[in-house]
Amino acid sequence: MLRKIFNVLVILPLAILFVVFAVANRHIVTLSFDPFNSSDPALGVSLPLFVVIIVVAMFGVIAGGVATWFGQRHWRRAARLHEADARHARAELAAQRERALAAAAREGQVPALSPGLAPQYLAVGRDKHGAAL
Repeated sequence: MLRKIFNVLVILPLAILFVVFAVANRHIVTLSFDPFNSSDPALGVSLPLFVVIIVVAMFGVIAGGVATWFGQRHWRRAARLHEADARHARAELAAQRERALAAAAREGQVPALSPGLAPQYLAVGRDKHGAAL
């Protein structure tokens, strides 16, 4: 249902604008890659104007995405380091609990966990990014 609403409200108007843009800009232009002779270029191609504009826009979106991806590498690295620290802390906590249970079993007593603290350290799931809750 949500996908149908998205298609009607976003995709359909964009498709209509794309078709109107293509029809309005269908005349042929020569794209020259020769900076010295623009009247008779050695490297040139003739394309409809809308193709040139759309290809340049797609290239800009891709270049922006790549630049953003490289710009966020620090955050991705920090997230990996924090995840490794969290895994290490969970392993230490589990080892400490096992030692406490083993010591309590040797002494013949049942270990008492503080009711207020015990649920905080239990994994209850993961959020949408995969982080432990």
